[in-house]
Amino acid sequence: MRNPAERPAAVAAIGAGYWGKNIIRTLHRLCALSCVCDTDEKALEAQRETYVGVRTETDYRAVLGDKGIVAVAIASPAAAHANMIRQAFEAGKDVFVEKPLCLSVPEGETLVSMAAKLGRVLMVGHLLHYHDAVVKLKEMINRGELGKIYYIYSNRLNIGKFRSEENALWSFAPHDVSVALGLAGEMPSDVFCGGGAFLQNGVHDSACALLSFPSGIKAHIFVSWLNPCKEQKLVVVGSRKMAVFDDTQKDRKLLVYPHGIIWRGKIPAPEKKDAEVVELPGTEPLLNEMSHFLQCVRERKSPVTDGAEGLRVLRVLQACQKSLERGEKISLSDEKRKFFAHPSAVIDQPAHIGEGTSIWHFSHVMKDSEIGRGCNIGQNVVISSGVKIGDNVKIQNNVSVYTGVTLEDGVFCGPSMVFTNVMNPRSRISRRHEYRPTIVREGSTLGANCTVVCGHTIGRFAFVGAGAVVTKDVPDYALVVGNPARMAGYMCECGVRLEINGDEATCPSCGKPYEKRGGKIERRQDIESTVA
Repeated sequence: MRNPAERPAAVAAIGAGYWGKNIIRTLHRLCALSCVCDTDEKALEAQRETYVGVRTETDYRAVLGDKGIVAVAIASPAAAHANMIRQAFEAGKDVFVEKPLCLSVPEGETLVSMAAKLGRVLMVGHLLHYHDAVVKLKEMINRGELGKIYYIYSNRLNIGKFRSEENALWSFAPHDVSVALGLAGEMPSDVFCGGGAFLQNGVHDSACALLSFPSGIKAHIFVSWLNPCKEQKLVVVGSRKMAVFDDTQKDRKLLVYPHGIIWRGKIPAPEKKDAEVVELPGTEPLLNEMSHFLQCVRERKSPVTDGAEGLRVLRVLQACQKSLERGEKISLSDEKRKFFAHPSAVIDQPAHIGEGTSIWHFSHVMKDSEIGRGCNIGQNVVISSGVKIGDNVKIQNNVSVYTGVTLEDGVFCGPSMVFTNVMNPRSRISRRHEYRPTIVREGSTLGANCTVVCGHTIGRFAFVGAGAVVTKDVPDYALVVGNPARMAGYMCECGVRLEINGDEATCPSCGKPYEKRGGKIERRQDIESTVA
């Protein structure tokens, strides 16, 4: 009699379409199929005829409400993944989801975090990791049999199946990206992707991605559903040997070529040798994959292709998509960052961002800008090209720091305050050559909804009141309010208003002494150091 601890988990298959049918078949073979759910009644009827007595549901909520079902295997359209996974976690279910994990990095991060917090198993269907050939190839690389890895290239080509909800990159490439990352053992530093949309406007039928890794490895991934014949081939080139995995072959799926390089003077020449066939067990990849999922559910362990692995693939896919749209190389240097950037933030390269800085939701840092250490950039902030920002600057929500603006150390920009950089803008006339610089000196505060007209300087530790409109230079320590902004007093470095008695003042809060000289106010220690 089977040990209860070894009994297969009761799993509901969600989606009975093109690939869902294979998952259903495999779960049934493993005696783990508890229910099939699909909104298409005809698809469910076909499953009932194939698997007599199988329970079917058209309502996903009915599956989640069944306490006897411990896990779901989702093979629905990718756009539905995030919401379905979230609902499954909330219902206390473990999740297997077909690639990709979801369609955005922020969604992926939320799902991975949610799985960890709730103690749920999250596994992504990157099938090739469970293919005997890829498992063997990774073992060979780890043992050093291929030598130093130079490059990896993968072709996944076919005629059809054409889609409209996703392009060939998202439909085909997740498997290849996943394997490339696994074989390289690292994330790429940057990606470049090109392709063509021939049949449907905006939906790329083919895409070719170049992944560059910090170790020097290059990976080329070519996918297309507009190819005359089927090709699924992975090539790994090393300094000692080269390997070819051809999944269209019935036998001889993995070949190793012990080719050598002979140097004649300074010219390399190939030393070709016959291919060596690598013997494989020949097990079904999907059977291996679903067996692994059931084992992880039973033993409460993390899968090989867990949520974190799925998130890494998602980051690369999103960067490739961005490159495909922009036609430019996209940096993936997140692993090296010493600053925090929310996944929804956009950071164009090159841009210099200091250690300890935080950049929050929907903000955009343009190329050739500089942000110092320990800064806090709020939501929906734009930092334009050429802007220089010092250390410990705080920029609150909805502020655009335009080209020509310099913010020195410790500047505070209140919510929705405004900078300008042209005096007489017109929509139809370009005046970029007429930008006027604005300098905000150390420690200044710019209140909420104030406006700083370009071409002026805000002095050290000055304070611009909320809603004020600055139309001329503001002296050091000055407090200005109104429209146009006018002098209303002086402020201490700590942000408390000073009371001037004659030519002297002492901060009532921190006790710092100030003196008024030549119509300007200065800290006494600054005056003394100047005299000395």
